[in-house]
Amino acid sequence: MPQLPGWIANWPAYRQLTGRDRLGRGEAVRSPHTEAAAPRTQAADRVVSSICPYCAVGCGQRVYVASAGGRDAVTQIEGDPDSPVSRGRLCPKGAASKQLVTQPGRLTKVAYRRPYGTAWEQLSLDQAMDMIADRVIATRRDTWQEHHGGQRVARTLGIASLGGATLDNEENYLIKKLWTALGAIQIENQARI
Repeated sequence: MPQLPGWIANWPAYRQLTGRDRLGRGEAVRSPHTEAAAPRTQAADRVVSSICPYCAVGCGQRVYVASAGGRDAVTQIEGDPDSPVSRGRLCPKGAASKQLVTQPGRLTKVAYRRPYGTAWEQLSLDQAMDMIADRVIATRRDTWQEHHGGQRVARTLGIASLGGATLDNEENYLIKKLWTALGAIQIENQARI
């Protein structure tokens, strides 16, 4: 029998036809790539319990984190089988939520464009939060109605809130309390629209 080139001898179909693994369920179909493969969770140093951020269902997640060089990196996110809500299952969006923290195009700094500006500038989180608070206070002050039609209303029509389905019941409750305390009456949630 002539000597075969190495690439043919290592070809899985050839090994299957000439070896003992005729059904191709064992050694014949294993390649060097397959032998080197490892679970994505194997490199993790620890597992952190979390909740999927996409909707209000609150599916449990296990976040696998590897530490290297003083930095943490998410290596995999899977459903948490101990979660009474999802019992280890995730929808396609939840299963792909690793992209939220590892996607290179993710914005990690506050971007601000001044009125009539043409370019974005970076702000510190503290400065951005102060700007938002100042605007909420100014809007409430400038649009406050103490009376309407002879009746006391104590409200502002200059602030409205539209909540999203990514918030759980407790967060929605606190947001409703905050806006009500500020006098806003136009408070709605995505789930009701």
